[in-house]
Amino acid sequence: MLPAYGLYTHIQANQTRSRLLIAGLFGLVLILAFALALVARATSLSLPRGYPPILSSYLAAALQDMLWVGPLAFLATGLWLLIAYRFHGAMIDRVTGGRLVTREEAPRLYALLENLCIARGLPMPKLGIVDDPALNAYATGLNPSQYAVTVTSGLMAALTDAEMEAVFAHELTHIRNDDVRTMMIAVVVAGIFAFVGEIVFRSGLDLGRASGERKNKGGALPALLIGVALIGLVWLLSQVIRFALSRTREYVADAGAVELTKNPDALITALLKISGRGELPGVPSGVMELCVDNPRSGFKDFLATHPPIDDRIAALTRYAGGRAPASAAVVAPWGRG
Repeated sequence: MLPAYGLYTHIQANQTRSRLLIAGLFGLVLILAFALALVARATSLSLPRGYPPILSSYLAAALQDMLWVGPLAFLATGLWLLIAYRFHGAMIDRVTGGRLVTREEAPRLYALLENLCIARGLPMPKLGIVDDPALNAYATGLNPSQYAVTVTSGLMAALTDAEMEAVFAHELTHIRNDDVRTMMIAVVVAGIFAFVGEIVFRSGLDLGRASGERKNKGGALPALLIGVALIGLVWLLSQVIRFALSRTREYVADAGAVELTKNPDALITALLKISGRGELPGVPSGVMELCVDNPRSGFKDFLATHPPIDDRIAALTRYAGGRAPASAAVVAPWGRG
């Protein structure tokens, strides 16, 4: 996180970086297409007429296949993105159990969000609630007609008005910075890599049998191994890009929340209360990445999609003038309405 005077410059730099990372994901689509073409050539022992059965022949044949496999891969990716664009909000609410609420159903919660939007000239998103004791929130939507901010009932019970406003401001910053669109693209494209990788590696027994049959078939075996290795590498790089996007945007959203509310202390105490209590059981990892906190950290935090809460609080304290209290006892709930 940067000091307040550098916030917009930091947002622009982060958006540029995000676009480059997303472009990198689409570059990986081409590599995946080549790897699949190479695996198909090697397993079928199929080469164009006149090509000797050596590794370079399989590589050259796979490159030729890219003339139609590449466009097909982009078409399939675009189609899946189109489906996600149209239905992603409903799909996320389906797995989390989220439901939209009206002003009459949650007047105080609705008023907090509405007042924040009016004061800052932001479009008013829909408001949703997940009936779960976990402390978390997330934003969805790829255009103004889809924007929604959803909070858990546990978060409503644990946070004060000021803290809830800070969480709303965090999620509104994600919407304002197009983070939801960026993460949807990243999750969907990375999900394609994971799906293809799982199919390939689940068929490992067949590939092993095929490789045994190809020991005396010239370049087929090394071509097969290169193709499988490329699929694994593409999956790994897609995860690194996805996690890099998630980590950076959380710092920017925290800074944006302070810029909107002028109250870093409220965000600090909200994060302290949320820390370690945000797990939504049964919710896919791709959806947890959209939440204000994702407690799923992975191997020694290397695969964590969110920075540690302590690091986020340290940034708020250092750059936004916030003060971290010694403890963050949960105050009396401010009610269901």
